[in-house]
Formats: sequence, C-alpha cells, structure tokens
Amino acid sequence: MGFAFHTYLITPDDRLARLASTKFGQMLRHPDAHRLPQFAGQRVRMVSVVAELANRAPVRIVRRTFAILAFDRHGRLDLKRFGQQQAALAEAALAQVLGGARRNGAVVDGASQFVAQGGRWRPTAQLTRAIDEAAMGRSSCPRL
Repeated sequence: MGFAFHTYLITPDDRLARLASTKFGQMLRHPDAHRLPQFAGQRVRMVSVVAELANRAPVRIVRRTFAILAFDRHGRLDLKRFGQQQAALAEAALAQVLGGARRNGAVVDGASQFVAQGGRWRPTAQLTRAIDEAAMGRSSCPRL
C-alpha cells in the first residue's frame, strides 16, 4: 500500500490540467525560470489530491485540498500571495484546533480569515467527479 499525490490546475471552463509535483516545486523555488504563460494575469484554481494505492493502482481518494494560484502578467506564480494564503489557512486550522479565533480586546482579528478565504474554493459535484476520475486514472487530462 502507498499513496499517490496529484496536482491539477482548473481552467475557467472547468477543464483539468495536470501539474507535476516537480514543476510546481520549481515554480515555488524559481518562478522567473518556471512560468505558465497560458495563465498570465489570472487567478487559477488548484486542487491537490492524495490517492491510496494498492499494488501501485489507485483504489480510493484519501484527501483533496484546494487553493487559488495568482500569476503575474508574465505567467510567474505570485509567491507572496501564495505564501500569505498558505500561512492564513494554517492559522485558521490552528485556531479551530486551539479553540477559535484570536481576539484583540473585544474585536475578533479577521484579517487572516479574509486572506485565507481568498485562497480557497469549493468544486461543484460535477468537477469533483472529474477530479476524482483523473486521480483514479479513469480519465486523462493534459499535462503542463
């Protein structure tokens, strides 16, 4: 038994494009050298999927996480925005575990919640099925 990790970018018309983990890592480390010009100037939905494997074949989806990536006019990943969103999402998860939002006097500090929300999205049932079908190897999609 093992796990497979898949990353997909979703176009505005809900088509999936597979993004290799190594490519995404390169985009995070060296955005100038690893651009996606087809997404220049756009905010693009991303889904990361973990599939459980048995005999090297996917048998079930274990987890899906969703994010939104912003690209500049040259197709470079906006690392600052992505980092802020990821930090805010982690803070929101910790707040749930540790007992709610932080308070500054009588006012709830919601700034990170707004940043986190800007990096989240939820797929439709139809798109969820398409994501799962691709991750399970039942359908193909282009690779970036």
